[in-house]
Amino acid sequence: MNKIFAVVAIALFGCSASFPQANSRAAGEAHAASSLPQDRHEGLTISADPYTDMNRAKEKFGKADPIPVGILPVEVFLNNETPQPIRVNMETIQLTVHYDSGRQEGVDWLPVEEVAKAIAHPHGPAAPKQPRFPIGVQTGADKKVDQLTDILHPLALDAEVIPPLGRLHGFLFFDLNHDMSLAERSSLYVPDVTNVSDKKPLMFFEVSLGR
Repeated sequence: MNKIFAVVAIALFGCSASFPQANSRAAGEAHAASSLPQDRHEGLTISADPYTDMNRAKEKFGKADPIPVGILPVEVFLNNETPQPIRVNMETIQLTVHYDSGRQEGVDWLPVEEVAKAIAHPHGPAAPKQPRFPIGVQTGADKKVDQLTDILHPLALDAEVIPPLGRLHGFLFFDLNHDMSLAERSSLYVPDVTNVSDKKPLMFFEVSLGR
């Protein structure tokens, strides 16, 4: 009987210890996002954190660091304070670069697979190797690209629906052609946001990345 009680007590202690850790992580993420550039209205807050520092990006992404190939990673935080789910159309999100002349340029985000290819082959894809004995069919598989994709996928923002009173966060990647200084004059533009329940569109969101 004492053994059973001890096992139950240990299990309960383990569960009680895990909840503070999870709550602590969530609180830390919320605190970090609150100090970032953001746009907030209609119960939704969108924050953005551009990783322009090479050391910081290297620490986060390791060998999958996109900065050396001119790609800017932007961590995006989506915080839904309403009791209704909210959908963000990922396809229409852009980075808008604002030039001194008044001209604006929209930059689409890159799929993770494209980022991995750019990192694996910074000078363009290598010519396919011909087998010594041409037997069978080549699959075109690229292990290096696959490995980098596996690293980037868990870090990327890949969900469109923010649950009620919930939050999502992850990275989007933008090709700035090696000019990271453009981040300071750019904004994250999120034009297509909808309340799922009544399909009511929300006003667009624009988050300036300049500190």
